[in-house]
Parts: sequence; C-alpha cells; structure tokens
Amino acid sequence: MNNETTNNLILYNAMKRTTIKMSMIALLAVATIGFTACKRETDTTVEDTAAQAVNEQFVNHTVVPTYTALASKAELLADQLAALKQNPTDAGVRQACATFLEAREQWEMSEAFLFGAAGDFGIDPHIDSWPLDENAFSTLMNSPAMIEALDDEEGDVVAGERLGNALLGFHAIEYILFANGQPKAAASISANEWIYAVAVAGDLRNRCYQLEVGWMGENAPASHIKKLDDLELAYTVAGSDNSYGDNMKNAGKAGSTYSSRLAALMAMVQGCIDIADEVGTSKIASAFRQSDITYIESPYSHMSITDFHNNIISIRNVYMGGIEGQRNESYSLHNFVKERDAALDAEVIDAIQNALNKIDAMPAPFVLHYSEPANGVAVEACTELSEELDKVTDLIKRYE
Repeated sequence: MNNETTNNLILYNAMKRTTIKMSMIALLAVATIGFTACKRETDTTVEDTAAQAVNEQFVNHTVVPTYTALASKAELLADQLAALKQNPTDAGVRQACATFLEAREQWEMSEAFLFGAAGDFGIDPHIDSWPLDENAFSTLMNSPAMIEALDDEEGDVVAGERLGNALLGFHAIEYILFANGQPKAAASISANEWIYAVAVAGDLRNRCYQLEVGWMGENAPASHIKKLDDLELAYTVAGSDNSYGDNMKNAGKAGSTYSSRLAALMAMVQGCIDIADEVGTSKIASAFRQSDITYIESPYSHMSITDFHNNIISIRNVYMGGIEGQRNESYSLHNFVKERDAALDAEVIDAIQNALNKIDAMPAPFVLHYSEPANGVAVEACTELSEELDKVTDLIKRYE
C-alpha cells in the first residue's frame, strides 16, 4: 500500500469515527430532550388532571346550579310584580318579598365568581349597585314621559338602556317592596312605583338569563336563549361561540382564554379573594369606619348581614367543590390543596368558618348598628380569609 492510499484510509477512518461520534451525541441529545420532556409531563400531568376535574366540578356543580336558580327566581319575581301591578295586595307583596330574598340569596352566593359573564357584560354593577339614588328616583317618578316609556310592553328594555345603575337591579326593587326591614303595605306603593318595579324586575330577569346562558350555552333553557337573542344581549366569550362554562372546562386548549388548566384554577381562587376583600374592606368597613355610612347594602330589607354571610358561603361552595347537595370534595380546590399542603387546607377551612362565625355575630340590622365593635372583628376575619386564599394562589403557581 503506497503512502497516498494509507493517508486516504486514515482520513476515511477518522471521518467515520467523527460521524459516528456526532450521531451518538445527537441521539443522546434527543434522548435527553425526550427524557426531560417526559419528566416535565410526568411532573405536571397529575396537577393538570386534578385541576381539570376541579374546573369541571366548579362549572357543573357550583356555577350552573347557582345561576339556574337565580334566573328562575328572577323570572318568578318579575311575573309576581307584573301581577301585583294589576292587583296590589298585601299578601302578594309579602310573597314577592319572599321571592326577592330567595333570588337575592342566589345572587350573593354567586359573588365568588364575578369573573366571566358577570364581569365581561358589566352585570354586577348593573343589577347590584347601591345605594339607590333617591333624588334621581324622585325625579323619575315625576316624569310622565319616562313613566309612560317604562309602562310599555318593552319597559324592561327601556329600564335597562335608559336608567342608570343607581336606579336598577336588586336594590331598586328592594326600595319599592321593603321599609324598615318589613314588606310594605300594598296601598303605600304608588301606581308609578309599580310601573317602575315591573320594568326594573324585567331587566333584572334578563340579566340573570344572561348569566345563566353565558355559562350554560346551548344547554340553557331555549326560551331564555331566545329572549337574549331578541334583545341582542351577548352571552358568549368575546370573539368566539364558546360559553363561559366550556371556556373554563377547555382551559389550556385552543380557543380558551385560559392558558392552562391551572390558570383557570387560579381564576377561581382570585374570585374568592376578591369577594372576601369586598365584604371586609368595603361592605362592612365603609360604614363601620364611617368613611361612607351611606354605603350599606340591603338597608331597606335589613338583610345586610345575610348578604355578607352568603358571600362567604359562595367562597365555601367554590372551595369545597359545589353547592350543598351537589358537592364532591374529591374534585375540589379543598382536595387539590389538601393533597399538596394539608396544613394550608386546614387553615383555609378554618378561616372560612371563622369569617362566617364573626359575620353571624354582628348585631342586626347592620344599618342601625354599623359602628359596633363586633363589626371590626368581622372585618379582621375577612382579611384573614383573604390572606389564606392568597397562599392558595402561591401554591398553585408552583405547578405552573
């Protein structure tokens, strides 16, 4: 073998070894990437699967039954007030007051999930602003043109489009039906007030339909969907045909506004934090600290403390995996947290119960006892609950 042949053979073998080495490195790199990906998937699959179950339980057994009951009660209230307008009786007023409080209970138990349809469509301020603007109300009662418009068969539309939030919703109807914590005598409610109440109740019903259909989509009652379509009220997630329920249940998938299943889980926790803060620092503290003694919710029915209590119940329903009778703790935030930090879960549960206890210990009615020391204790309990829920958010973020 001559020198040229020998050199070519050496060069060939060197190149072959280099090629084999590079191939092995490439294969090792692919294997490493694959292993890392598998490891990451293994690390997150348990969390994602758990979050998905919680999300579905939340939609199907907390949000949907609450909004379904709310829409049903709001519809019944609108019908009862329409009948009372034609034939006012004391018994009828008492019945309407009872229905009003039943609808009010469902609304207050929904305030831990004011994100989604309630937030996107501005439904919360539209149906639950307070205090009522009594000066604007007096002006309205003395406006024949507006009373005539409200008395039209489309009075609900007129109310929704032309009356401001301070003349709409629950507290407007409460003002008509209640005085000093008791149902009014039918004879004390004027003809113009009945016209107003019927129109506002119709608008309230429409907005409650919007919440129900917004989360249920095509599974909502067909008559409710048709009503919203006739009114041209939106009820799907912006830019899509998705319901808010499907949007959450499909978290992490294409088309959902939630980047991941855990992101949807954090939205639920943030909703709870928001209402715990609002009850403590706003609903109770504004009057207790006398920064704004007019800022008292449900002053005419004297049901403020019941409202606060039901707001905390809304947190418990979200955290524990459903409303009473539909709860499944296996698919709950409670179980998700417990499996990862049992001590934190116990603290959250204790904080929820403590907030309920301290609110229930407030002297009633709040509108007459807003400066009592027990109210400050309730504020502190709500703050503590909010802080514990903040820790839940931090826990979930570890797995994002």
